[in-house]
Amino acid sequence: MRITLEGKRALVTGASGGLGLHFAQVLAEAGAEVTLAARRADVVEAEADALRRARRKADAGALDVTSGDGIADFFAGRPAFDILVNNAGIAGEGAALDMETDAFRGVVDTNLTGVFAVAQAAGRGMREAGGGSIVNIASILGLRVAGHVAAYAASKAAVVQLTKALALEWARHGIRVNALCPGYIETPINEAFFATEAGKALVRRIPQRRLGRLADLDGPLLLLASEHSAYMTGAVVAVDGGHLVSGL
Repeated sequence: MRITLEGKRALVTGASGGLGLHFAQVLAEAGAEVTLAARRADVVEAEADALRRARRKADAGALDVTSGDGIADFFAGRPAFDILVNNAGIAGEGAALDMETDAFRGVVDTNLTGVFAVAQAAGRGMREAGGGSIVNIASILGLRVAGHVAAYAASKAAVVQLTKALALEWARHGIRVNALCPGYIETPINEAFFATEAGKALVRRIPQRRLGRLADLDGPLLLLASEHSAYMTGAVVAVDGGHLVSGL
């Protein structure tokens, strides 16, 4: 079964690289008209141009999810989106005893408040258009903790609960809200760590004994974005090689 998103308009936040850029490429490959959004306008403009050269439908815009005025300006005058992938986020790693309160607040502002604000702005358009699909990118660290990620884990746990709350409120408007929780996904940023003994030990604790690949997220993303998940809302989908069910 091939999932097609022809005729759909999709927005991906945090699309300047990593998971966000990959998600934008996947949606574009499926036929959606994709808007790539991130703080670095020059980067998302270049990535949208690359998609257009590949004969995909794409545009881009600057978006800081921590700026209420910036979010309002971004959505002003744009047609409603059918799909939102709420991906923008920051890591905020560090020992909890040493972390400044402002640093903790910064993680929450981006990872939680930013997710709510963008979902609200997109949801208003979806309500007027008769519905849509919102996919909030959480993490298995929102369902299970690890060391030195207190702010990140707390913010992602809140995203999971926010997803359920919005799903409950917005179902009557035809808006589905689900969460995608990736496990440890191999990227150029983390490959050096996973080559270390500590990284290899972590991988051994994953039941499938491997890291996830970006492509492992494609099917779940397309499912949640498309009408193939028409009866799914408030769902929390973990893609983690079984990490969440591994023994303590």
